[in-house]
This record gives sequence, C-alpha cells and structure tokens, in this order.
Amino acid sequence: MTKREKESMFSPRETRPLDQINALLGRGSEFEGKLTFTGTVRIDGKFSGEIFSKDILIIGDSAKVKANIESGTIIISGEVVGNLRALNKMEVLAPGRLYGNITTPVLMIEEGVIFQGNCQMEEALSHRENTPEKVEAPPVAG
Repeated sequence: MTKREKESMFSPRETRPLDQINALLGRGSEFEGKLTFTGTVRIDGKFSGEIFSKDILIIGDSAKVKANIESGTIIISGEVVGNLRALNKMEVLAPGRLYGNITTPVLMIEEGVIFQGNCQMEEALSHRENTPEKVEAPPVAG
C-alpha cells in the first residue's frame, strides 16, 4: 500500500486503523463472481463480476476489475471497467483508469487519471439517513 493510498483511505474522523484490511485479492490472483463484504477489501489482481458493500473497497494499481460496484467508499489506483456507485465517496488516484459511469456524493480525481464515462452526484448515504424527508408546504393563499 502506497503512502498516498494510506493517506486517502480515511479522513481524520474515521476510527479504523489505516492498515486494517479484512480481505485481499493479491497480484496474480483471479476471481469471477459476486463479492459482498464488511470492513476493508483490497484488490490487486483480476476480478470480474459484481461487488457490494457499505464499507471500503480499494482497487490497487496492479488490479484489473470488470464489475458493477456499489460500496461505501471506493478508492481506485488500477483499471476498472463498469458502473460504480459510491455511497459516501470515490477517489481515483494516478495511474488509475476508470471506464464507466459513476454515481457518488463526493468525487476526487487526481491528475494523471483516465476517466471515460459519466458522473452523477448525489447526497451521501449517511446524510440521507439522518435527514428527515422533505415535505412541501401548501401554497400560500394570496
């Protein structure tokens, strides 16, 4: 894990240790299927399929991922092809390559990244859960 990846993994408010990774798909490994997880998962190998989590997904610079992904936080340094939805934030770090559409409330793209696709911004999941549903006021009689 590079220093930049460690620094970007967590904001100062996060409580998990920076180096705590629950699962790793290492270089030279390949997996095809559906991945669901809690905690932090790092992919440095090849993955094809679907990924679902409310936690942290790290795609290392040697990774080649072809998947539809929904995760709390997504950090990309490798190559990703697919549609992605980050519930809290997404970071794409050089030399990352992202080919697909993304939906996220917070997006950081570093200089040197390749991104081909569309981006849609939305409120963070944590903000939506803590915000009461909006109710429209009735029209004021004139």
